[in-house]
Amino acid sequence: MRTDRDSREPLQSRSPRKRAHARHDDTPDTASAFRRLTRLPDGPERSAVREEIIRAWIPVAERVTRRFRHRGESGEDLFQVAALGLVKAVDHYDPERGHAFASFAIPTMVGELKRHFRDHLWSLHVPRRFQELHTKTYLAIVELDQADPSRTPTPGEVAEQAGLTESEAAAGMAAHDAYRAASLDAPTPGIAGSSLTDVLGDDDHAFDLVVDRESLKPLLADLPERQQRILYLRFFRELTQSQIAEAVGVSQMQVSRLLRSTCAQLRRGLLAGV
Repeated sequence: MRTDRDSREPLQSRSPRKRAHARHDDTPDTASAFRRLTRLPDGPERSAVREEIIRAWIPVAERVTRRFRHRGESGEDLFQVAALGLVKAVDHYDPERGHAFASFAIPTMVGELKRHFRDHLWSLHVPRRFQELHTKTYLAIVELDQADPSRTPTPGEVAEQAGLTESEAAAGMAAHDAYRAASLDAPTPGIAGSSLTDVLGDDDHAFDLVVDRESLKPLLADLPERQQRILYLRFFRELTQSQIAEAVGVSQMQVSRLLRSTCAQLRRGLLAGV
């Protein structure tokens, strides 16, 4: 949902005195609007009241979005996710339950943002448990960095800040590597002027030959001695069929026929073992 931020106006702001002491000074009072909303049937008037409430709470969605900045996602995209959570909160809020809309809307928006990061922004598949640990450790690191930006927090400090064990904190910090895959054009650490592409290996098709050779060994051992010798002279000594015929004491045509039949026999044996 795209909303024109320039036209947002809260329904009713807090008084200046309350604003000075409130932790969230952009929380509007929409209780009366929600009461009107619940009484109205579907139609233009109800849609107008609903839109009025959403616009009043947009500044709160912006504030919630700021909690998730510096995580590799554009602020505008995160705002749209938070705004979607706000719309869901407005549509599902029931004022008859007695709790304030803020206590329902803010967790809904935060939940939408966390799901967005969990479901769409991980480069590798990571179990949800480690995704949750990553979120907790990331927020703890941000808070520790704000308190002392001169050094990197240790896993023990992160664990204490996040309320985790040190092993859980270490796992959450390690999960960060799966959050964003490095570009193949990224510089290689410690090697000036090179990228990750330069140190990646190519496919080695010789590994396939290793498997084939090992599979052929018992099949070759079962061949008669003359056929083994003909294969050796042809494929290892690279003699011609005429040279093989002279060495073995048979005709060149016999050598050709034995090569064809022996190779076909070995091929059938390999396929039978697949």
